[in-house]
Amino acid sequence: MTGMTIIVKTIASWVKVLIFLFGIYIILFGHLTPGGGFAGGVILASSYVLLMLAFGREFTEKNLSLPLASKLDCVGAFLFALIAILGLALGGSFFVNFLYQKYLPGKALELISAGTIPLSNIAIGLKVGASLFLVVLVLSMFRPDASANKEEKKKATD
Repeated sequence: MTGMTIIVKTIASWVKVLIFLFGIYIILFGHLTPGGGFAGGVILASSYVLLMLAFGREFTEKNLSLPLASKLDCVGAFLFALIAILGLALGGSFFVNFLYQKYLPGKALELISAGTIPLSNIAIGLKVGASLFLVVLVLSMFRPDASANKEEKKKATD
């Protein structure tokens, strides 16, 4: 698939950046506002799905290749498991707001005011965003080729 018209491609390239930034915002401030890692990851993946629909799969794979998306998926899972294992090993002392109390004194309801929740949201956002993008990318690879079907039908009618 080569993509859509120049108007769609132009608007998609502008909007992709805004969607991506909104996804990052939802991930980082998910402990303060509605959202979090899952919702932000879906929004991040949707920015690349938009690129895939507008420009085609080949263009999107140049921006975020299959191996890189797979590595991001694994990194997100590893970070989430690491945070959980640290919480299990260190007990309640890891889940308290050690960043906020020791290193960054400030006010409540700020970005670092929730302990390990923003770290978990980042890990979940990476995992969900990369996983959903991989699903859509793999499904697009196995779609039936429309041009091959047209050629077969043309040969059958001749």
